[in-house]
Amino acid sequence: MSTAPADDWRIFRGDGVQRTLTMPPAPPWRRFRTPSRAPAPLPYLISPEHADVVNAALHLRRPLLVTGPAGTGKSSLARAVAHELDLGELLRWPVNSRSSVQDALYQYDAIGRLRETTLSRDRDEPEPSIGSFIRLGPLGTALVPNSRPRALLVDEMDKGDVDLPNDLLTVFEEGVFEIPELIRLPQEISLVDVLTADDGTVPVERGHVHCTEFPVVVITSNGERDFPPAFLRRCIRLDLPVPDEERLRAIVRAHLGDDTLRQVDDLLQAFLRRRAPGELATDQLLNAVFLRVGGVDLDADGLLDAVLHRLTGNI
Repeated sequence: MSTAPADDWRIFRGDGVQRTLTMPPAPPWRRFRTPSRAPAPLPYLISPEHADVVNAALHLRRPLLVTGPAGTGKSSLARAVAHELDLGELLRWPVNSRSSVQDALYQYDAIGRLRETTLSRDRDEPEPSIGSFIRLGPLGTALVPNSRPRALLVDEMDKGDVDLPNDLLTVFEEGVFEIPELIRLPQEISLVDVLTADDGTVPVERGHVHCTEFPVVVITSNGERDFPPAFLRRCIRLDLPVPDEERLRAIVRAHLGDDTLRQVDDLLQAFLRRRAPGELATDQLLNAVFLRVGGVDLDADGLLDAVLHRLTGNI
């Protein structure tokens, strides 16, 4: 990446003058594509010791519980595993305080079905299949029978309700769940096509979904609270450390090229000085490096403080 003149990087000038400009190239990690045109993910750097823990989870068919501070690559690990093992599009379940296992398994649009059924009767048309109103969630889609497992990211589990880990135990142990709305159908309707989280359809027999290959499940946690012992016993744990200087250089090299390192040694040292007390994330360093090699004077007007801001404490 070439260094631009000092003033060329300013797209917004705050002078009220309207300009038609071409947006500059985005950082590699902020480029979006449709799934069919998505580029291969950037290299994921992991030590052999940590890779061995991932392999243990794969062999044992157990969820991998990945903990570590923000910016240590917990979510990226799931994408890397899905890509390297050719497991298709990564299924993602972002957990929040309202998340439930039920919604992650499937959702049934009863009101939509009632409306469409009424309209079909009024038009003297066949009623739509109930499967058109049932959509499997990311967890439910991951449990669909298949010859190869799917990969599922359960992101930031510690943001969920305190009972969420316990609610997952049966699903993870048995790899099966029921859809009561399909179980109650007449005997002659034994196979129903339902929607999936990735916009496909799959047949469900007698309302039971039972995996044939346990999915590759990566659960991330920032370590904000403890999980029940019964849940931890069923997981393989991987604690990702904060990258040291050598690994940070390797990450910058992998994302932005060898030439970049020669231009940003002062940024790397500033990041290392601030990180211990300020809890900075690795992607903040990448943001600073990208701006520097793009011609931005990060030493001017506190811009470095804005990019390398603390992730904890008062803002």
